[in-house]
Amino acid sequence: MHHDERAERPGSHGEHQIQRELGTSVRADRFYDEQVLDRLNSRMREFVARQEMFFLATSDGRGECDSTFRAGPAGFLQVLGERSLAYPEYRGNGVMASLGNIRENPHVGILMIDFLRDRIGLHVNGTARLVSDDDMRTAHPDLPHDPVPGRRPQVWVEIEVEEAYIHCSKHIPRMAKLPTAGGRAWGTDDVRRKGGDYFGAAAEPGRASSDTRAR
Repeated sequence: MHHDERAERPGSHGEHQIQRELGTSVRADRFYDEQVLDRLNSRMREFVARQEMFFLATSDGRGECDSTFRAGPAGFLQVLGERSLAYPEYRGNGVMASLGNIRENPHVGILMIDFLRDRIGLHVNGTARLVSDDDMRTAHPDLPHDPVPGRRPQVWVEIEVEEAYIHCSKHIPRMAKLPTAGGRAWGTDDVRRKGGDYFGAAAEPGRASSDTRAR
């Protein structure tokens, strides 16, 4: 969902066409009017501040999409204000697919789901930019320093909020949080601790071409 027609209705032209075809325009307008904000209200900010994970959607300059998962201690997704969020990019597989997409196309979508307590979700859409750790801490000196070895920001992603809206609870399962045996291996290059070749891809012929990027 994005603001192609900000002065009229939220959402894209394609979104509006499908609504007309399926007869959902009235319901959609009610949702737009009652649930879609151009900022994070106080309850949204509180929700964001306690999340330990989120799903991130990006696309490159050609519109080819990627979705991925980010996790950290509660508060790693920092609320900088009602229209600004930031999160640290930790050490990963080195591909940098999401950051590369943001470099080409700053539009991002974040989905946070609380599986544990309230069984509710929050979508945040906006435009992102990459900021060095030094620059982020200069601009926001109160940012916490992570005490966990191996969990150090390589860069921050700062997001200007354009839309924030609920993801309803009716199909969200309730889950329980369990301790991780041996703790979390932040920053590890140990193939086994990263999951190894779980899907058997290394032994498969016909690897992805240079036009297809691992995410």
